[in-house]
Amino acid sequence: MIRSMTAFTRQQHHTEWGQLTLEIRSVNHRYLEVGFRLPPALLPLEGALRDRLRKGLSRGKVDVTITLGIEGSTQGFPLDHDQLRQLNAALTTIQDEVDGVRAPDALAILNYPGIIRDVQPSEDHIAAAALTLFDKGLVDLISAREREGERIDTMLTTRLDAIDDQVAHVRTLMPTIIERQQTLLKERIEAARAEIDEQRLAGEIALLVQKADVEEELDRLTSHVVEVRDQLKQSKPVGRRLDFLMQELNREANTLSSKSVVAETTKCAVELKVRIEQMREQVQNVE
Repeated sequence: MIRSMTAFTRQQHHTEWGQLTLEIRSVNHRYLEVGFRLPPALLPLEGALRDRLRKGLSRGKVDVTITLGIEGSTQGFPLDHDQLRQLNAALTTIQDEVDGVRAPDALAILNYPGIIRDVQPSEDHIAAAALTLFDKGLVDLISAREREGERIDTMLTTRLDAIDDQVAHVRTLMPTIIERQQTLLKERIEAARAEIDEQRLAGEIALLVQKADVEEELDRLTSHVVEVRDQLKQSKPVGRRLDFLMQELNREANTLSSKSVVAETTKCAVELKVRIEQMREQVQNVE
């Protein structure tokens, strides 16, 4: 199945210490070109993220943005209630057993180690969460590229069917083409007998016969269509190969047009070029 190079994904990961937001944008490009925008805490991860992406994608211009929001500063004083209960029990025991001991005020209790929880995440926790989020986003991006690839595949297959129809139609025109060519030959022979020698006349006839023979072009068009259909079934990236085949199809359509000796063949050649150009535009997005 072919995959498009155009896709987008947005993923979020919420934790007690904040959230991570990931966006990956991918558009068509001749090679794989990756750009990262990361918060300072995640800059050491760029190499690992790049390696992960290269294993999943082979072509496209990819922009990766990760934002980090730490919510600890907006939570006031997050208390460790278990620690607070243990401290309260200990203070009560001391007051019961030791005369004259005053209970500490609230500020002193807040300053006791462990009463206010440290909600700031460690760099390892942030890195692990970012890698998990990135892997999830990359899978979603690839799925989006595959879905778009299915739509491109359908469009290409429809155009290939249309090319096959046009080629078959030109083949049915061959008797008309031959008859038209014979008429042109007779007219030229009559006009040329008094003007050129027999050797030149033979050359003119050979040139006209060659010009009217489009069987080779039709065979090549058919062969290229078969090859395109085969490439669409491949599991590996085939975008560059398809782009080359579009050039070859267009070359044969142009030759067919230049050899046309009847209006219907010219019309078919124009239709072929329209279909091929439509495919070429879509193939530019194929990985």
